[in-house]
Amino acid sequence: MTMTHIKRLLIANRGEIARRVMRSASNMGIHTVAIYSDGDSNEPFVRDADEGWALDGMTATETYLDMDKVLVAAESSGADAIHPGYGFLSENA
Repeated sequence: MTMTHIKRLLIANRGEIARRVMRSASNMGIHTVAIYSDGDSNEPFVRDADEGWALDGMTATETYLDMDKVLVAAESSGADAIHPGYGFLSENA
């Protein structure tokens, strides 16, 4: 069996949870991609990521919970994995 290593990880969460995932991923040499709503664009988790992708919208329903937007961001950013974080998409994973 051949193992595939994650090179680019999209974190489908925000705040401190996203920052913790990013720190761990960075320590493992994984490029991190943050997604964010219009209202979260200046938050520390966006700055901590290697790359950020804006999801058009202000509310969680319009952004973090919109699976189509998250998948478009993952594909567009070249992410080869998505970490659902805590809450949001992880509840549907």
